[in-house]
Amino acid sequence: MFFRFRRPRPSTIRPLRIDAAEACAAIHRSGFAHPWSAAEFATLIASPTTLGSAALDPATGRLRGFALSRLAADEAEILTIAVDPSLRGRGVGADLLREHLTRAALSRARAIFLEVDPDNAAAVALYRRFGFRDVGRREGYYRLKDGQSASAIVMRKDLA
Repeated sequence: MFFRFRRPRPSTIRPLRIDAAEACAAIHRSGFAHPWSAAEFATLIASPTTLGSAALDPATGRLRGFALSRLAADEAEILTIAVDPSLRGRGVGADLLREHLTRAALSRARAIFLEVDPDNAAAVALYRRFGFRDVGRREGYYRLKDGQSASAIVMRKDLA
């Protein structure tokens, strides 16, 4: 028996609102060893220096994924991007990232940075497909569940 995963209907992308903090925390828990709490998300979303984007199911309004960046001067840094596990690999992250990069550029960011786990092949491939390039490495950046640490690739994309 073959299961065919169809791409879901395109997400509605809009600014991330504070009322999505609980849903953000739930999605974040599914993909990170040390996830952020709903209170941490609420604080970030409320900050005037944070740019947040939400990917919503157009029929139900349910959060499919989100991206959060910090804006500083003419740069932005993607702090986190996450997609509901049941929708990963189906275009939601690409739709979300595309719109988030546009919003960062409209916020006067000339470049955007991020850190990514080199073992997260899907994320690395997505970022490279969008024109991010490796500019460095941070040793011991990620804390793993077993107490060990892992390095991160630092990536950059010029927006202007």
